[in-house]
Amino acid sequence: MDMESLMLLLFLFLARAEAASYGIGGGGGREGKAGGAVLLPLRAQELAPPSGAPANRLRFRHNVSLTVPVAVGTPPQNVTMVLDTGSELSWLLCNESNNLPPPVSFNASASLTYGAVPCWSSACMWQGRDLPVRPFCDTPPSKACRVSISYADASSADGLLAADTFILGGAGAAPVTALFGCINSYSSSTATNNNNATDPSEAATGLLGMNRGSLSFVTQTGTRRFAYCIASGEGPGILILGGDGGAAPVLNYTPLIEISQPLPYFDRVAYTVQLEGIRVGSSLLPIPKSVLTPDHTGAGQTMVDSGTQFTFLLGDAYTALKGEFLRQSQTRPLLAPLGEPEFVFQGAFDVCFLGTEARVAAASRLLPEVGLVLRGAEVAVAGEKLLYRVPGERRGEEAVWCLTFGSSDMAGMSAYVIGHHHQQDVWVEYDLENGRVGFAPARCDLATQSLGVKL
Repeated sequence: MDMESLMLLLFLFLARAEAASYGIGGGGGREGKAGGAVLLPLRAQELAPPSGAPANRLRFRHNVSLTVPVAVGTPPQNVTMVLDTGSELSWLLCNESNNLPPPVSFNASASLTYGAVPCWSSACMWQGRDLPVRPFCDTPPSKACRVSISYADASSADGLLAADTFILGGAGAAPVTALFGCINSYSSSTATNNNNATDPSEAATGLLGMNRGSLSFVTQTGTRRFAYCIASGEGPGILILGGDGGAAPVLNYTPLIEISQPLPYFDRVAYTVQLEGIRVGSSLLPIPKSVLTPDHTGAGQTMVDSGTQFTFLLGDAYTALKGEFLRQSQTRPLLAPLGEPEFVFQGAFDVCFLGTEARVAAASRLLPEVGLVLRGAEVAVAGEKLLYRVPGERRGEEAVWCLTFGSSDMAGMSAYVIGHHHQQDVWVEYDLENGRVGFAPARCDLATQSLGVKL
């Protein structure tokens, strides 16, 4: 081990000790814990970009994100982070360059345990191997390690690779020290802001990266099992980190798909499962297996992603679903088609209808259920989860509603993505120890109450 790496490890140790000296770490307190697991409230929350900041990836192709409360630094600063199983490096908007007030930014200079990572450290040189762009040395004379993160919508974030203490689970929870991106430059060329939320307390400070990459929060903390249950409506759900899974209902598991060799369009650190088919009502769509399986380039994988709101299907599968859903829903005139061929919600959703809230609520109970058939499990989508009211779009007294399955091709993606809207009232467990993901229907609001999570 070189001297610089040793110094970084020493800093991480001292950071944790400093946090403990402030009474942040150590046992005590049952709040937020059960059976060795850390429990946090999980909210599906409409978010606006921070005031004065450009629109960002948190609004890419969705208006709602899953957020959890986290305390960072010493003394601890309360922040809100988006839970994203599709991303690796966690990051926070830092206020030095963005000039953003708390709680929509993290004041790194006010934290006694904050430390920037030098570019010659092992963390900068090799730990970022799973990121699309590895961390790199800043231009001389700077000695900082920089990170540059880009997303499919052309949004990007740039800043320093840093370390600090993260506290999850409320008072008495032990701090963990983790590397993250202290972001001071943020931009997006395609996202738009059609959100009316203005309360700064509802803005997200950053993102909690939960995929399987070497710099993800899961990997850095050695978390081998985590689960969440997303409540429908405005009620809070729950995020469970660690534990033995004893709080979960009976789950149906599907194995995680591994491909060892690097392929250009396959994300090896995503939670990839095998989509076996798509069901509309009792009809299994005639989709060839080859369409649902990654090809020789890696295109066509199916990812479970809490950071994406809706579900996306590749061309042939989307066309088949669209045709069968329209056929079954129009057997009885449940919904009035929008009748505007040029209207495409967020560039990927073109199955849209007109209706009042009351009419759509009544119709949604009669719409055919859509099932995403996985190897050993199924994610069933029914009722109100099938339709989404487009914000700001009305035609007289009627609102515009779109089917919550979009086209990956129109969105510029080469994968199937199961988004968090279709995971509402489903207990989802990521079991890394056994290489699988489990699903079970659940009343997530009741599960949150029964586990005693302080909201």
